[in-house]
Amino acid sequence: MLATDLIKLNNLQLAGKLVSDELLLGIHASKRSGSGTEFEQYRHYEPGDDPRRIDWKLYARTDRHLVRESATESNLQIRFLLDLSGSMNYSEQSVSRLEYAKILLASLAYLGYRQSDQMSLYALQNGALQTLVPTGKQAFQRILFALQKAEASGQWLPQQARFPEFQQKQKELLVMVTDFLQADNEWLELIKTVASPRREIVIFQLLGDQETDFNLSGFYRFKDLETDQEIEVQAETIQGTFRQAVSDYFKKIEEELLLPHVHLIRTKLNEPVARALKGFLTRRRI
Repeated sequence: MLATDLIKLNNLQLAGKLVSDELLLGIHASKRSGSGTEFEQYRHYEPGDDPRRIDWKLYARTDRHLVRESATESNLQIRFLLDLSGSMNYSEQSVSRLEYAKILLASLAYLGYRQSDQMSLYALQNGALQTLVPTGKQAFQRILFALQKAEASGQWLPQQARFPEFQQKQKELLVMVTDFLQADNEWLELIKTVASPRREIVIFQLLGDQETDFNLSGFYRFKDLETDQEIEVQAETIQGTFRQAVSDYFKKIEEELLLPHVHLIRTKLNEPVARALKGFLTRRRI
C-alpha cells in the first residue's frame, strides 16, 4: 500500500499491521514461545490486533473481547529515534515526511511486538534528545500513542547528544528515521558517538523527489521549515548548482557512514512503506 492510503486510515496500529503483514518473517527469527513466555495481563481488543489472541473462553463468561498479553525475555533491544525537527513537516503529493516516518516506525514496532522484543522510543527536537517511551511493559501501545501525538518543529543544534540509557550487555538495534538534513555535522557526530560492535544502527533517510531531482521551472519562494527564513529564486538558474550540491552531500554522508554495523537506507516519500522495509529485513537476521 502507498503511504497516501495508509495515512487515510488515521490508525497507526492498523497501518503498522498492514505493512508488517506484507513483509516476510519480521526483524529476526521466529517469535519466541514456551517456557520463556509468561502470562502478564489482559487488555481490550483493538483494531489491528490478531483475533486469534482473543481469549474466547473469557469472552463467553464476560461478553468482552480481551487479548492476552505475555512477557518474554528478549535477547534484542530495539531503540527507535524519530527526528522531530521542523524539516520533517516537508510534504510532497499529500504525504508529509513526518506522516511517512510515523507509519514506518509503527510498522517496525508492530514487528518488534510480534517478536516480543524490548522497545523504546526517542525523539530529537529543539536541541535535545528526549525519551518518549522507555523500555518496559506495554511499550508497543505507548509507542503508538507517542507517535500519534508527535509534532515536528524547531531546529536541532545539540551541544551534547547522548543516550544515557544505552548499554551494551545485549545486542541492540537502533533505528533512526530522519531527513538527515544538518546545519553542520550533528547527525554524523551523533551516529559516531553511539556506534558500537554490539549495536546495529539503521538510518532511514526520507526524501521527496523535488529535494533530490529539483525538476522545477519558474520563480519560487522557498521557506526553511526550521528557521522560517525565505528566499525567492528562479528555479532554472540554480538547478544545476542544486543538483550538484545534493550529489556531493549524499556522497559525503555515504563515505562518512562506512562504519561497521551502520546502514543508510535512502527512501522516497512516494515509495510504499513495505518496500522501503522489505529489502533491509529480508537480508538481515538478528
